[in-house]
Amino acid sequence: MSLFDEGRSGSPGSPRSPGSVGGLPGAQRDALAPDAPQPLTSSPQARHAVQLGEHRVAYELRRARRRSIGFTVSADGLVVNAPRWVGLGDIETALREKSTWILRKLHEQRERAQRQLQARVEWREGGSVPFLGETVMLVLDARTAGAVLHSAQDVLPGVPHLTLLLGLPQFAGPTQIRDVVQSWLQRQARRVFEERCALYAERLGVRVQRLALSSATTRWGSASADGSIRLNWRLVHFGLPVIDYVVTHELAHLREMNHSPAFWSVVRSVMPGYEQARSTLRHSVLPLLDDPADLS
Repeated sequence: MSLFDEGRSGSPGSPRSPGSVGGLPGAQRDALAPDAPQPLTSSPQARHAVQLGEHRVAYELRRARRRSIGFTVSADGLVVNAPRWVGLGDIETALREKSTWILRKLHEQRERAQRQLQARVEWREGGSVPFLGETVMLVLDARTAGAVLHSAQDVLPGVPHLTLLLGLPQFAGPTQIRDVVQSWLQRQARRVFEERCALYAERLGVRVQRLALSSATTRWGSASADGSIRLNWRLVHFGLPVIDYVVTHELAHLREMNHSPAFWSVVRSVMPGYEQARSTLRHSVLPLLDDPADLS
């Protein structure tokens, strides 16, 4: 089971359905012309636009065999899933009825994108990465073998007390620094995950047959009935409460392969306050580790 099998949040309509993208007629095509004001969202698949209050909102229209109109707002923008027989006028009426929700979600996505850009890692001496909920400063030291985490007790206010000494010369490029740091983070992720899985597997009375690291872009973790667990290595950026929530979530699936009340009772039995960790996970922004603009 995936941690995201609960369904995507942020959609008041029905789940997404596959369908074809309709064309953009008349005035709406003009609204997306190069000289027109930039819409609030501009997904590459957005071929339609509608005026919602003060905002011109572009959206992707998907036609499918369904009974009602559904809306989904994600990092890719607004998607409208509509029955094939519903006209564009009715779709725009439905959009205007949901305009408050749609605009709020689009602004949330924009703010999230801005926070993600601010979280971009600079692969250089003095750069930093989050590790287990704390900030770790990167220090190049050719005398160091590999990568070594160092903790200082007496530091100036605002200065991270954790430093990661990297066995690289001062002239090392961003790609070299990134590769060494990511390799270290992945090793630490496996170590931490093995420890937490062992702890919570014992508490839940389950057995993990295999633990693997994942780099999936849409899942924090997954579990199989054969006892295999996969955890996204980038969870290592978060503090232990968040890691423990994901570990507990996946281990609970070894007892309940669903998201029923019984499943959540299993999670709550070993992590009574899991809701707070889940909220942190949903609303936090991961650092950008592979921005090509930063690499040489």
